[in-house]
Amino acid sequence: MIGTLILNYPNAVRRTASLVGLFAIAALAYWMGIGAKWVGSIVPGLAGVDGSPPPEAGRILAALVVAMIIVANWKVINLLPRLYQIIAVWVELLVLLLLFFYSFDLSFSFIARKIGFLVSQGVVTTLFISAVAIVAATIIALAGAIAKLSKNGLIYGLATFYTSLFRGLPLLMQIYIIYLGLPQVGYVIGAVPAGILALSLCYGAYMTEIFRAGILSIPKGQTEGATALGLSPSQTMFLVILPQAMRVIVPPTGNQFIAMLKDSSLVSVVGVWELMYLARTQGQTEFRHIEMLITASMIYWILSIGLEYVQSRIEERFSQSLKR
Repeated sequence: MIGTLILNYPNAVRRTASLVGLFAIAALAYWMGIGAKWVGSIVPGLAGVDGSPPPEAGRILAALVVAMIIVANWKVINLLPRLYQIIAVWVELLVLLLLFFYSFDLSFSFIARKIGFLVSQGVVTTLFISAVAIVAATIIALAGAIAKLSKNGLIYGLATFYTSLFRGLPLLMQIYIIYLGLPQVGYVIGAVPAGILALSLCYGAYMTEIFRAGILSIPKGQTEGATALGLSPSQTMFLVILPQAMRVIVPPTGNQFIAMLKDSSLVSVVGVWELMYLARTQGQTEFRHIEMLITASMIYWILSIGLEYVQSRIEERFSQSLKR
């Protein structure tokens, strides 16, 4: 019955859905009290005196105003071409995010004094740790994936034990065990190498499954054809299988790289002067913690956007190579 109504009256259903959405937004705004004071300042008599909570009428009107602004904004953006829709959404949400941060009464002069040190010292260290760990994790993942596809029980057992162990332990615990545990058996290791090793082993274990799934996605006929042409197993893997599997491997691997970039902040617990460590310590100097945390979060976001762009370019390249 409901399906028949939807098919016969699509415009009515859309209008009803729009009304429901409008009242849902209004209810949310009413519950949060969004904009009541602002509306009360425009319409006399709707706001309380001396900043006191506005009466119910003011809150309801504020909710409706907010809802109508959102709906009108939605309608206007829908009139734009798709590219401009995306740009408009990003710009508006970014402005709202900045206004949200601005409401914290931040000390921008303090941020201006410290941001240069955060970038020159913290970002450089973060990028160095992440880059080395990404390369090492990729090599480990490729070796682990090939080992998990091996018919040799010894090699397969080693690979499965490794992936089970390092996927089962929290990364923070791995950092502590490597940094504090290795000296107990005579291997003294610095904080930066310990962080890189922990990140590499942890993400190498996760990426092993990604590489294995990508390799298995290639039909066996490709291997058989390469063997018939006289290629060795290693040549078949690196010249035939992996180039085709990269189309499947790159998207989840790119996500792992972005996660690794953010998880590199965990190495701050062993005293590495990376971005998170400096943001925390510099904020303590003048009790401006929120300023440094917001600044660091924005820097992490910008770095993640850069990795997302690189990932998209790599995906595009492998997709084009397969179409040729």
